Amino acid sequence: MIKKSSNPYYHIFYWIFVLLILTLVFGLSWGNNIAAFFFISMLLPIVLGTSYFFNYFLVPRYYLQKKYVRFGLYSFYTAIISMYLETIVLMFSFIYLGNFSFSNLGPNASNTFLLAALLYLMVFIGSFLLLSRQIREKQQIIQEFMLEKEKMKQTYLEIISNRKTSKIKYEDIIYIESLSDYVNIHTSSEEIKTKEKISNLEDRLPENFLRIHRSFIINKGRLKRFSYDHILVDDIQLNIGRTYRKQVKESLGVN
Repeated sequence: MIKKSSNPYYHIFYWIFVLLILTLVFGLSWGNNIAAFFFISMLLPIVLGTSYFFNYFLVPRYYLQKKYVRFGLYSFYTAIISMYLETIVLMFSFIYLGNFSFSNLGPNASNTFLLAALLYLMVFIGSFLLLSRQIREKQQIIQEFMLEKEKMKQTYLEIISNRKTSKIKYEDIIYIESLSDYVNIHTSSEEIKTKEKISNLEDRLPENFLRIHRSFIINKGRLKRFSYDHILVDDIQLNIGRTYRKQVKESLGVN
């Protein structure tokens, strides 16, 4: 399953950090942190809009699709619009906070270049952090895919039973049951006991097997029907654990 970099807490904490940093930068030069806070609060929607438009629209739609000319052109347009909106915020700040006097705002209030530099610095930092997260997530997905590929190379499950190595074909396994001090593997012809833990077996099985209960793993190829709290594999009915219901629904493609 592909994970998305959409954790709301990550975004909230990042933009609170941006607000504090920009407030600190302007507040130190003005000598008035409160005025700087209100000024940056009015500037922040532009930073947010530019950042999300750049990261979630321009980058995936043009840059990652190798449409570099369009990416550069639309990025330039985005910068122009951002500068225009910054100018509007500057004028409003001059009227509302400065009381028609730049001396009340400080030297940096009229420095449009500084505003633009800080704006795109925040966009760049946000893009870098987002890209880093996506790279880590993709690496994890690749590792999981390679692990799954290695599992699928084998056509059997290898276990230790009665101090001997046994190889059980995946297709012969109906379900796996965890009991008090051993695991029972139910196959088409026999039951094989092992001292291995069911969680260890789960990690070694391919995706055609599904954990439905802390005590049961089923072969989805043997599935006949299922309901909210029961599954029928071959002619055997098994309970679905309450904590596994969501996982079972997602694996079986049920809404």
